[in-house]
Amino acid sequence: MTTPTDTPAPVAGTPATGPARQAWRRLRTRPAALASAAVLLLLVALALAAPLLAALAGQDPNTYHDDLVDSARGGVPYGAFGGASTDHWLGVEPGTGRDLFVRLLYGARISLLVAVGATVVQVLLGLLVGLAAGLGNRWIDATLGRITDVFLALPFLVLAIALTAVVPRDFPRPLLLILVIGLLGWAGTSRIVRAQTLTLKGLDFVAASRLAGSGRWRTARRELLPSLAAPVITYAAILVPTNIVVEASLSFLGVGVTPPTPSWGQMLSTAQTWFRADPAYVLLPAGLLFTTVLAFTVLGDAVRTALDPREAGRLGVGTRKETSR
Repeated sequence: MTTPTDTPAPVAGTPATGPARQAWRRLRTRPAALASAAVLLLLVALALAAPLLAALAGQDPNTYHDDLVDSARGGVPYGAFGGASTDHWLGVEPGTGRDLFVRLLYGARISLLVAVGATVVQVLLGLLVGLAAGLGNRWIDATLGRITDVFLALPFLVLAIALTAVVPRDFPRPLLLILVIGLLGWAGTSRIVRAQTLTLKGLDFVAASRLAGSGRWRTARRELLPSLAAPVITYAAILVPTNIVVEASLSFLGVGVTPPTPSWGQMLSTAQTWFRADPAYVLLPAGLLFTTVLAFTVLGDAVRTALDPREAGRLGVGTRKETSR
């Protein structure tokens, strides 16, 4: 028998048992995800603190040090490990003598800025087009579907190279890369949003909202967007490492960030002539690029499983625990 002093039972959907809290609880049980998140937070912190760390090291990303490279050997740095010393913690850049530690920090700023900015553009465009296709009539859905198919079929890298090559060099290159990658890569997000919208709009809570007099976009904002958060966030976590590789590829090909602005891809492009004489100049940006992409990939997979626990069950089918029953 319930008395007035009894404590009411927790209601499902409250903050204590909400989807976000449950997803975080699942995410905490995955050490690889936590380690990846820690690595990414460290990289972001180092990138944001690049000016402070450069001042602490007493270096500048664009200052030449001709006395630190051997002109008789074509510009190879003096000393072991690329000229590493107490003044230049990771050595110097071959040919120029610029401090490698500071340039790597500033290169991280460009790579992360372009990747995250392009992902935001892709998600916003994909969300808008996907919702319009899923909520529109058959003509709108068919038209937007054909446009999406065209963008999916376009040779992404070739068009990105062409667009970045024809734009004047005085246009801000990070902004140009964000726009080019974002405007060419939204179609995948649109496909996912459209499919989810078509599934959700047939459910009872969406129908009840429409019967209550809500318009299509009001229903989309109040009912569909919260349900679309999980698949969109998951796909965005996969897009970020992809965009990091795309930015590095464009900079490697010479149509990305222009010198003297540092970028990991640009450093790898110039390092191809130095990999025998100075392996550290190749390994450092390549190692950072690999670590960042791997951390984003592992974290994205963990977020997908945390937001959709059914994925863990599907992935567990056929494992030793499952087959031992």
